[in-house]
Amino acid sequence: MFRITALVAGLALAAAPALASEAKLGELTIQNAWARATPKGADVGVGYLTIHNNGATAEKLTGGTTDFSGVEVHEMSMAGGVMKMREVEGGLTIPAHGTVTLAPNSYHLMFVHLKQPLVKGQPVKATLTFDPAGSAQVEFEVRGVGAGASAPAKSDNMGGMKM
Repeated sequence: MFRITALVAGLALAAAPALASEAKLGELTIQNAWARATPKGADVGVGYLTIHNNGATAEKLTGGTTDFSGVEVHEMSMAGGVMKMREVEGGLTIPAHGTVTLAPNSYHLMFVHLKQPLVKGQPVKATLTFDPAGSAQVEFEVRGVGAGASAPAKSDNMGGMKM
């Protein structure tokens, strides 16, 4: 009986989806990093994540590097029924004791000048740059081309910022 129970428990754990990795940098915790798969020949990709700042000083996400693309911080917004996307000049502020979620239809990382497609199920790594904290390596789970967040993003009028 014990063998059957152990076998069933082992199979259940093996079938459970892997949890996204977590990165820490000083007082920052970066969680739930994921990216959308891209079609062959695409020049850009997109990445999302949540950043918790447990420190008493604001931080800025200024960009990053990868071996497969450049990294820019972008914001998507709607104005008069027209979607607009722009690079966030000077970086995205993560307030002291605050949380910022980069999510669809809000702030996001833009992987520019892709050297290869992002493939579902094949994680990718990026080194994200923060001012003043420095750099942190983050692994992004690559989901399907049309993937949405695993849970609806909670946001207010600050474009994904939760405080």
